[in-house]
Amino acid sequence: MRAALALSSLALVLAAPAGAADAPPLDRLVLSASASAEVSRDILGVSFATSREGSDASVVQTALKQALDVALAEARKAARPGQVEVQTGSFSLAPRYDPKTGKLNGWQGSAELLVEGRDTTAIAQLAGRISSLSISRVAYSLSREAREKAEAEVSAQAITRFRAKAADYARQFGYGGYVVGEVNVSSDESGPRPVMAMARMK
Repeated sequence: MRAALALSSLALVLAAPAGAADAPPLDRLVLSASASAEVSRDILGVSFATSREGSDASVVQTALKQALDVALAEARKAARPGQVEVQTGSFSLAPRYDPKTGKLNGWQGSAELLVEGRDTTAIAQLAGRISSLSISRVAYSLSREAREKAEAEVSAQAITRFRAKAADYARQFGYGGYVVGEVNVSSDESGPRPVMAMARMK
């Protein structure tokens, strides 16, 4: 599975060139640049869960704990920092009422185990060994490190494209250069477009 990242430069407010005396009013041009990258989602997350119900709350709770403990013991054998991370999820126990009479007629509860990491093979093998809980969810996500790396690369691409476009427009309109006063960045294409002001350079 893959995820897309995009960056756009926004809202530029210009100033006159440094050292310019009696500079003419600045002309402004709306200009934007963007870049995107396809990034592979490198984290696999699997949720395991089970539910129990019965007339005795302590019996239901004990059954849930036993099922969770067995799965947790198996998962911890495969645990490795960053590669296979293991943690318990939600654990709940609640009364159950008869829908007709409204009287208490039992208890119901659920337990959850969460496993995620970069080693998809080890996680898949672990999923096959856990029998006391059932798989309730499988999802891929992007790690913080992969996201930050992709965003840095995309930002550099967008800035390079913006500078090239700004220089090209300035030249075509007969200006010797341009001045950038303020830049706002966004992770998508929505919102106002950036403004570039060009000043005649002597």
